[in-house]
Amino acid sequence: MKQKLWWIICGLALFIAGYSIVQYLLFDAQKAGFVQLKLMLNATLHSFWYIVLYIHIVFGILALVIGPFTLSSKLREKNVKRHRLLGNIYMVSILFGGLAGLYLALNATGGWVAQLGFALLSIGWLFTMFQALVHIKKRNIQGHQKWMLRNYALTFAAVTLRIWLPLFTVLFGFDNFQYSYASIAWLCWVPNLIVMEWYIQRKLFASKDKGCVTKTT
Repeated sequence: MKQKLWWIICGLALFIAGYSIVQYLLFDAQKAGFVQLKLMLNATLHSFWYIVLYIHIVFGILALVIGPFTLSSKLREKNVKRHRLLGNIYMVSILFGGLAGLYLALNATGGWVAQLGFALLSIGWLFTMFQALVHIKKRNIQGHQKWMLRNYALTFAAVTLRIWLPLFTVLFGFDNFQYSYASIAWLCWVPNLIVMEWYIQRKLFASKDKGCVTKTT
């Protein structure tokens, strides 16, 4: 991963993480814009839903912030033990964040289209992390790196979702929020995965042409 791109991703991840901490953890989650919109649309939110939301937010923030540091080859080569520790924390964060996300997806605003979109995001999040774990257990470093890149592309949906939300709100207004959110449920992660897959394949083809093994960053 190019250094400038890495810094941009880090900056966006930290910004959204900070925004989420302030909105959901420092203040009352019931006053958060996302929750307020659900309540305005007459959604019934039980105490268990809020508990799962907090689990998703906390572990999602951890994954979002830790992810770029696990992908950096420079940081990995400097301290392998630290890389493994961060990787383990990241994996646990995906496990809890993904399972919580799957529950939240079943109650997502925007009908079955949004629910399916977010459910597949959570399943993909868990599946790519499992694949990354399987490959590192087999000491397949390149395979592990590829699946980690795919996984973080899905983690980064936390950022792209918050880019699409205000854009759709400005373009289509609050009256059409449910329809907009159904589209965003797919737009927040499908393009991420496509772009990342293009990036992975481009690096792989480049490595074959040069006859060498590429690094992720």
